[in-house]
Amino acid sequence: MTPVQIALAAWLGFLNLAAFAAMGVDKRRAKRGAWRIRERTLFLLALFGGSIGAIAGMWLFRHKTRHWYFVVGMPAILILQIAAVVAIWYFLIR
Repeated sequence: MTPVQIALAAWLGFLNLAAFAAMGVDKRRAKRGAWRIRERTLFLLALFGGSIGAIAGMWLFRHKTRHWYFVVGMPAILILQIAAVVAIWYFLIR
């Protein structure tokens, strides 16, 4: 693997773990009535590469699954990210 690929894998790994953890922390705080993580922050973590972790956290912790914009938005972000990777590979790398 090239240094760029290693850095990208580390970035995606970190963001997916962070998004997954953020969903769990926010769910725990919601149950306790404590200060919450902004929904915008959860979406930004997914948008910058943590969409798989965010989706896994949503369903594992059963958090934000009643909000249509999370149920639709998180998978939509993942689909757009996959399409971007495919397009970059097809047009630039191939």
